[in-house]
Amino acid sequence: MTAMPKEKDTKTNALRLLETAGVAYEAIHYECKEFTDGVHAADAAGTPPDQTYKTLVGTGKSGQHYVLVLPVAGEVDLKKAARAAGEKALELISVKELLPLTGYVRGGVSPLAMKKAFPTLVQEEAQLYDEIFVSGGRIGLSVKLAPDELLRVTGGSYADFCK
Repeated sequence: MTAMPKEKDTKTNALRLLETAGVAYEAIHYECKEFTDGVHAADAAGTPPDQTYKTLVGTGKSGQHYVLVLPVAGEVDLKKAARAAGEKALELISVKELLPLTGYVRGGVSPLAMKKAFPTLVQEEAQLYDEIFVSGGRIGLSVKLAPDELLRVTGGSYADFCK
């Protein structure tokens, strides 16, 4: 099921990581010129919203960064996320911090192949699906893969941190 992007210049670090790790995935390209919310991105990509996940980044009281992967229509409960991360408190980083920290722009943040590996939490409902969709590292690119494979390549874990 490994899908190769049509053009070489569309390959992102996220796709390279999946290929190197031997993860079966499908790249889904869709029209989207600028940031939109995850529900609209799922519509544009033709992916089921309940299986389409967005990626947020937070910082714990300790200063450690965390990657949170949750359904596009979901909302983070910061207290639950802090508990899941083993922190006293957790807050989301600002949009201006995204690119320097992760290497990705808002709307194109992938849990895969960030500039640095951070602890990754995936909302536990993801394990109910054979496949989920996450950002491929660029606006207009989603990746379909098994949630357990996402955990394997990110070193992540399932947790309950949504409202």
